[in-house]
Amino acid sequence: MIYLDNAATTRHKPDCVVEAVTRALCSLGNPGRGAHEGSLDADRVVFDTRLALAELFHAEGPERIAFTANATEALNIAIKGILQPGDHVITTAMEHNSVLRPLYEMEERGAELTILPADRQGRLHLEAFEAAIRPNTRAIVSTHGSNLTGNLVDIGQVGQLARRHGLLLVADASQTAGVFPIDVQQMQIDILCFTGHKSLLGPQGTGGLYVRPGVTVRPLLSGGSGIQTYRRHHPPEMPTALEAGTLNAHGLAGLGAAVDYIRQVGLETIREQEMDRMWEFYRRVRAIPGITVYGDFSQRLRCPIVALNVRDYDSSQVSDALSSHYGIATRPGAHCAPLMHQALGTVEQGAVRFSFSHFNTREEIETAVSALAELAQEE
Repeated sequence: MIYLDNAATTRHKPDCVVEAVTRALCSLGNPGRGAHEGSLDADRVVFDTRLALAELFHAEGPERIAFTANATEALNIAIKGILQPGDHVITTAMEHNSVLRPLYEMEERGAELTILPADRQGRLHLEAFEAAIRPNTRAIVSTHGSNLTGNLVDIGQVGQLARRHGLLLVADASQTAGVFPIDVQQMQIDILCFTGHKSLLGPQGTGGLYVRPGVTVRPLLSGGSGIQTYRRHHPPEMPTALEAGTLNAHGLAGLGAAVDYIRQVGLETIREQEMDRMWEFYRRVRAIPGITVYGDFSQRLRCPIVALNVRDYDSSQVSDALSSHYGIATRPGAHCAPLMHQALGTVEQGAVRFSFSHFNTREEIETAVSALAELAQEE
């Protein structure tokens, strides 16, 4: 299989990740639930992964990183944990349903919601954030990079604006963590939500959120914590405050190994390799008659994603043909990004998304381009 669906999940994991998960499955106990060797080993694995992510994101300390099952859980915790009825929140048409659906829920509970539009290239206008601010605005929730077009948002500029107006910034780094440098302090991000199974190269079932010191997030869950058992309420200290129940220590062992791999190879090296594959693919497919490419390609730095359609074929037909006839894995349909498809005018057709990893080869790009050229030929 030629795997070009890395924006959904990275299929090719570094060997060290597989080894770390296997070793953890064979040796770890329950973190924070005992003083025996298995439990203490699990504690160390969880802490080391927490520390590695804190350093990767330039957090103030490892305790600012709380673990979740994925970015969706992290975003639900963040959105539902900071908004109250009567609060106003600003978001964008670029967002994934993991942002939109929790916000719609909060709107039904009495919050006020403004969604900033995107243009036909899927671009935002940053001045729209400031224009949307009201006296009761509490927060801005924005993606760092679109999972459909690959367009980036200058999250540092949004962070400066939010801090200037006393607002919280919740950033969704699902498509950028592990590819682009993220400094939560410099970018003035109050809450960063991330998943482990995409560009961080870790296992599914891992993710988390960074919470800035001084920001309080109401827990989504409460229950076992391993500490302060006789309290009626869940412990309020980070990261325990947002981590009810047993953590996925086996998955976190893999995520920690993945972050170590990214550091060793180098974030810039990985990003440049992915940019090289993406740009080679884009330059060639945009010249094929019958191919329509979506998104803003005026800036070199973008998520390694190319979304396109072939003539008027339904995107699912094209993706199925790529898989069954050429062994190429892509993602068709709506990509959990309904407002972005509205902006692009692709609600009915959907789009075929190609998303790249630094493990992809030039030969694979050649095969994908040739396959599209054949599919685009007029009958």
